Amino acid sequence: MFLVDTHTHLYQPAFDGDRDEAMARCAEAGVDLLLLPNIDVESIPRVQDMMIRWPNRCRGMMGLHPCHVQEGWEAELQTIEAALNAPMSGSPWVAVGEIGLDLHWDTSTLDIQREALRIQLDWAKQRRLPVVIHVRKAFDELFEVLDAEMDDRLTGVVHCFTGGLDEANHALSYPGWMLGIGGVSTYKNGGLDKVLPHVPLERIVLETDSPYLSPVPHRGKRNESSYTALVAQRVAELTGVTVEEVARVTTENAVRLFQLAVPKT
Repeated sequence: MFLVDTHTHLYQPAFDGDRDEAMARCAEAGVDLLLLPNIDVESIPRVQDMMIRWPNRCRGMMGLHPCHVQEGWEAELQTIEAALNAPMSGSPWVAVGEIGLDLHWDTSTLDIQREALRIQLDWAKQRRLPVVIHVRKAFDELFEVLDAEMDDRLTGVVHCFTGGLDEANHALSYPGWMLGIGGVSTYKNGGLDKVLPHVPLERIVLETDSPYLSPVPHRGKRNESSYTALVAQRVAELTGVTVEEVARVTTENAVRLFQLAVPKT
């Protein structure tokens, strides 16, 4: 079984003590490809280090997370775009991300979050790269921006999808867009049990968002990319297909969306 964790922060300090072991557990679980979303200027070298150390297993993306759109964000975007323009040797960036809107922690930055999002959507259009969208308590505001910016150059994934069926249908009205499904799908009150049975498997990619949002039975503990296998099992339960079929189709979806070169295993 070949699985892709399309969204993991395995480069974060939470793994500084056992990153090698976490990568070994990925291999044991069949999670053979990891996509690493950047979040700010400070995380750029961490993403790059993992790409250098595991060139056949790690792919990177560049973006400014909406929670990091604060004072000085324009200069931060310049640094991130410079990194985007200088891809790692032999391993091009696979997306612009993680970008989006977040109104959970701070509503006062909405205007500059919107501006930063539009700028980064334009980066993606120029480079024909998908975008990886973070959205929290801001679906209406997000769709307002995406509806205005949408054209045939823009595709992507709404990562860590936690919306309802209306939000899912709106996101999937954009041609080629995907929903990123992670540990929330395993939560009793996560709500995705009412959504995923109505979403075509061809529009889903798997993720962990590690070290955050661990799936059951690890909820409340540090998440890691090997748990993608648990997410696959839950998606299989909710969609009524085998876990092997979930692995096959979601991997094909990830390869197509992110234009991935799949490593030989």
